[in-house]
Order: sequence, then C-alpha cells, then structure tokens
Amino acid sequence: MPFTGIADPKHVIADTYGQQVKLIKLGRMPASILVDKHGQIRYTHFGESMADIPKTGEILTLIDGLNREDASKG
Repeated sequence: MPFTGIADPKHVIADTYGQQVKLIKLGRMPASILVDKHGQIRYTHFGESMADIPKTGEILTLIDGLNREDASKG
C-alpha cells in the first residue's frame, strides 16, 4: 500500500488524536485522520458507531488532492 498504517496496541496515538472510547458501544469508535507529509492534519472523521466510517473512495480522493497540491508547489 502506498501509505503507512500504524499499529497502536497501547492506544498512545489514539489518545493523542482524541479517538473516543464508548464502553456501552464496546470500545473505541472508528477514527480516520489524514496527516500530510508535513505533519499537518488535513482531514478528520470520528465515527459515532462501528459502521460510521468514510468511504474508501472519499479518502483516496482527499489523498489525490494532497498529491496535486504538492505537485503544483514543486
């Protein structure tokens, strides 16, 4: 895959970015955070249920947009 996924078994990153825990819904809610190569958060989505996640195409479109921005700057 052309992007990095990070295992976070101790929830350090999840806590840093504010991923919610709802025990009544069996744990951590989904969180999608897109960070650009400069370390800036460019997109966040915090789900209200386990099914509340952005569509893959939406995330890929956002990534394509960031790539176009970088290409136009350099």
